[in-house]
Amino acid sequence: MDADLVALAEAHGVSTWYEDWRRKRTEVSPESVIGVLGLLGVDASTPPAVRSALADVRRTDQHRLPGTIVLRLGDNRPLSEPGEVTLEDGGARTVEKLENLPLGWHRLRCAGQDITLVVVPDELAEPPETWGWMLQLYTLHSADSWGMGDLGDLRTFVAGSAGAGLILLNPLHAIAPTHPVPASPYSPSSRRFANPLYLRVSDVEAYRRADPELRARVDALRPGPTDDGLIDYDVVWAAKLAALELLWPLAGPVDLDRDPGLTDFARFCALAEQHGPDWRTWPEELRRPDSPAVLAFSSDRIAFHAWVQHLVEDQLAAAREAASGMPVGIVHDLAVGIDPGGADGWLLQDVLAPGVRAGAPPDAFNQLGQDWGLAAWRPDRLVETGYAAYRDMLQRIFRRAGGLRVDHVAGLWRLWWVPPGLGATEGTYVRYDPEAMLGILALEAHRAGAVVIGEDLGTVLPEVTEGLERTNMLGSAVLWFTRDNDGDYRPAAGYPRNALATISTHDLPTAAGFLAGEQVRVRAELGQLAGSVEQEEANWRKDRAELLGLLKAEGLLDDDATAEQTVLAMHRFLARTPCRFVTASLHDVLMESRQPNLPGTYDEYPNWRIPLGPDLAEVITQPLFREVAAILGKNKP
Repeated sequence: MDADLVALAEAHGVSTWYEDWRRKRTEVSPESVIGVLGLLGVDASTPPAVRSALADVRRTDQHRLPGTIVLRLGDNRPLSEPGEVTLEDGGARTVEKLENLPLGWHRLRCAGQDITLVVVPDELAEPPETWGWMLQLYTLHSADSWGMGDLGDLRTFVAGSAGAGLILLNPLHAIAPTHPVPASPYSPSSRRFANPLYLRVSDVEAYRRADPELRARVDALRPGPTDDGLIDYDVVWAAKLAALELLWPLAGPVDLDRDPGLTDFARFCALAEQHGPDWRTWPEELRRPDSPAVLAFSSDRIAFHAWVQHLVEDQLAAAREAASGMPVGIVHDLAVGIDPGGADGWLLQDVLAPGVRAGAPPDAFNQLGQDWGLAAWRPDRLVETGYAAYRDMLQRIFRRAGGLRVDHVAGLWRLWWVPPGLGATEGTYVRYDPEAMLGILALEAHRAGAVVIGEDLGTVLPEVTEGLERTNMLGSAVLWFTRDNDGDYRPAAGYPRNALATISTHDLPTAAGFLAGEQVRVRAELGQLAGSVEQEEANWRKDRAELLGLLKAEGLLDDDATAEQTVLAMHRFLARTPCRFVTASLHDVLMESRQPNLPGTYDEYPNWRIPLGPDLAEVITQPLFREVAAILGKNKP
């Protein structure tokens, strides 16, 4: 690659090479680098353009302070001249260096610049040692839920969780209130607000106050079972929206001035109902949230959608209260990105990279790479705007969470960007400032008294795991992946202390599926294998034999063990690890062979639409459910 292009890429945090999942150096093509630089607003399309852009970088005032300074509590930083610090509480002081400042969001005026100053904790409080359940909430069904699991089911599950200390959920981020409803919880319209699909209609205050006739009309909207046995989100949303519209006249007044951010989101919802869920296809005058046409837009639907969000927040708060006796409680899941055409894509467009598709390079389980089609933060714009959008997102989520799992936490350090017109393998990494991204996450978690779990799987730099450990955030230890440097399964005693231990994840084979080789069969049928079927089967048989050998070596498994006994042995193995958190999946204790999501597929596989077999009342009385709870509860109180 041309040396000037390399230098320009380096200056803007764009990688020209990376280590793949085998720790092998992989060069990035010039086409990919040029495409990603373009997403950052840098023209590198020709050699003269590269030289010009590089000259602009070199002319930048090296003495100018960045738009945001992040300082760990107790650290100090000298200033070139005295500055004025305005503290979060309104107090002010003149300083010659930044020191002895309290945690929080402050302002610094120095050298003619207004700068956001964030003081973050060096570490979080040490997490407790406990166990819990991984719950894909939509998969539950009960006598009171409508076509999918809801927040009422969550409260019921908390009550019947057999002494668990935490419940880890799938993302509950907001959708656009239109059809078709996307199935994936990892492609939300907004990460700042919540998904009304999870509302329990009969728990809405207006329903409780309704007369019998109105209640009967609402009850009649409940959808019946689908023909294919899968979850139909469109049917569920149509039913719940119709029910909420019947109840809306009974709602009290909605104060749209109380939370301007919520009102902006509700305005998007109202516009989306008229013009579609993708703001990029709206009339030109509506594509900026601050445009005169948008600000002049008035509709009762704005208040309606704000009310719906209040209902969801009330039920989320009730679920958190139900779990208040747990050491951790409800742990929410933060998706790595958003639908670029959704609410946050519209409202936060000034801090996002237009046209980028976030994803991941190839790895052992996703050999063709991953293109998630998600928008990504522009690191330079985050700095310029004081990380305000990132802060607001975290603060809103932590209001309802005892903990937060950060999906693809390596994205706080670097994220795989795929430029327009290129495939998933043709992207490259763009770097972020981990001191800011991790520090702000720690600050907001500290203020909420919440724990943080980072999903640090796949192609992850060592500094990611080290950063999590330094701040007392937990990493992830998945049975399928936790191996030593020789590639052998690691014994239980060798697992990391600061980690959440699990058998699998939503993107990987379930316990029963792995034992049966389901992941090979399904991926072969769908053309998702990079190698031959024979080779993949051989690899799986080798992995399974090695895992069974490990369980036998630990004294947990006999030669003639059944599949159920093997699954119990897997949980006993995790229970004896030193990991602070251990969670079990309902998919594993119910011996479900189908994994919730098969990366790299869309309609080819029923991703996120497979309900659990038994209903909720049966789930919490299943013998394997109780046995696993006893195993984990004995070792991880």
